[in-house]
Amino acid sequence: MTAALDPAAREPRDLTALSDTQLERFARHLSLDGFGPEAQLALLRSRVLVVGAGGLGAPVLTYLAAAGVGEVHVIDDDVVDRSNLHRQVIHAEADLGRPKTASAAATMRGLHPEVRVVEHRERLTAANALERVGAVDLVLDGTDNYATRYLVADACEIAGVPVVWGAILRFAGQVSVFAPGGPLYRDVFPERPEPGEVPSCAQAGVLGVLPGIIGSLMAAEAIKLLSGVGEPLVGRLLSVDALTMRFRELRLVADPERTPVTDLSAHARAEAAAAACAPGPGPGEVDAAALARMLAADDAGRVRVLDVREDAERLLEALDPSDHVPLGEVLAAPTPHVPGPGETLVVYCAAGVRSARAREAIVAVAPEAAGRVLSLAGGLDAWTRG
Repeated sequence: MTAALDPAAREPRDLTALSDTQLERFARHLSLDGFGPEAQLALLRSRVLVVGAGGLGAPVLTYLAAAGVGEVHVIDDDVVDRSNLHRQVIHAEADLGRPKTASAAATMRGLHPEVRVVEHRERLTAANALERVGAVDLVLDGTDNYATRYLVADACEIAGVPVVWGAILRFAGQVSVFAPGGPLYRDVFPERPEPGEVPSCAQAGVLGVLPGIIGSLMAAEAIKLLSGVGEPLVGRLLSVDALTMRFRELRLVADPERTPVTDLSAHARAEAAAAACAPGPGPGEVDAAALARMLAADDAGRVRVLDVREDAERLLEALDPSDHVPLGEVLAAPTPHVPGPGETLVVYCAAGVRSARAREAIVAVAPEAAGRVLSLAGGLDAWTRG
C-alpha cells in the first residue's frame, strides 16, 4: 500500500481540549446548540485539501481558516494578477505577482495564527493527485477547468475521500458533496466535455460576487462534514441563479452500471499527450513568436489581426493594431472576414478557443483561404507571456 492511501496518514491529531485562546476565538461556535466544544475540536483535528486558490478557493480558504480547521493544504501553481482581484478576495493589490498559495497562506494565518497551512506550488497531476488527496480528510474542488475537476473526482473516488464540489459561470453556480456511499461525480457527469465545448470564466465572464456565494456554501458543507453536524449535500445538487437569487435543488442518484475508477492512467495519458502537443501550434494555428515575426516583416500591411473577444475584454488589453468583431457576430456573418488575395488573417481571443471557432466559420465559407486564416495558439495569454 502506498503512503498516499495509508489510512494512518489521515488519523486525527492528538487534541483533547481547547486552549484559552481558542475558547475566546471560537466562542460563537461554542455557544451554538448542537455544535459546542466537540465539534470545534473535530475541526481543529481536521486536515483538508483545497484545490485552487482563485475565485472559489478565496472564500473557502478564508472561512475554513477562520472557522478553526487545523490543517489546510492548498495547491495552486498560479500567481496573483490584477484581473483576479474583483473575485479572489483572499488576495490584495500588494500581492500582485506573488504565488497565490503564499498570499492565501498569509491571509489565513492573519485570521487564525494557529492554522497549519501547507503550500503546494504546483499543478495537481496524475503523478501527485493520490498523494495529495490521501493525506487529508476532505477535499474542496475550487478549480476552473474540466481536466482538473475530473482528476480531483477520480483521485477522491480511489482514495475514498469525500469532495465538496463547486462550479461557477457568468451569473450561476452549483454546489454538491460527492462522498463514499453516495452518488459520485462521474455518476452525475460521466464524461468530461470536449475542449472548447463549454466556455471558461475567462472567456464567458463571471459576476465578481458569485464565487463568494458558492465558495461560502462550499465552506459551510466542509464545516458540517468535518464537525459532524447538520445534513450535508450528499445526493443533492444545489443550483443558484444570482440574477434572480433563486435556489433549486436536484436529487442525485448513483449509476449502478458505472465502472468504478481504479487508477489515474487515463489522466496520465492525457497529460502526456497535451505536453507532447504543447511546443508548437496545431493545424491552422500560429504561435506568438511566429506572429510577431509576421507583423515585423509586414511592410505592405498584408497581415490583418482580428480580435473576437467581447468589448469588456478588449478594454483591458489588446493587440495593436487589430480589428475587433465579437465571436457571435463573426459566426453569424463570417463572409466579410474572408481575407482578400495575398492577405493573411490572424484571429485571436483570450486563450485560443474562440479564435479557433471563428477560423472554422470563416474557412467553411471560403475553403480556398484556409491556408491564409490562422488562429493565435494560446491566444492573448500566450502573446502576453512572450
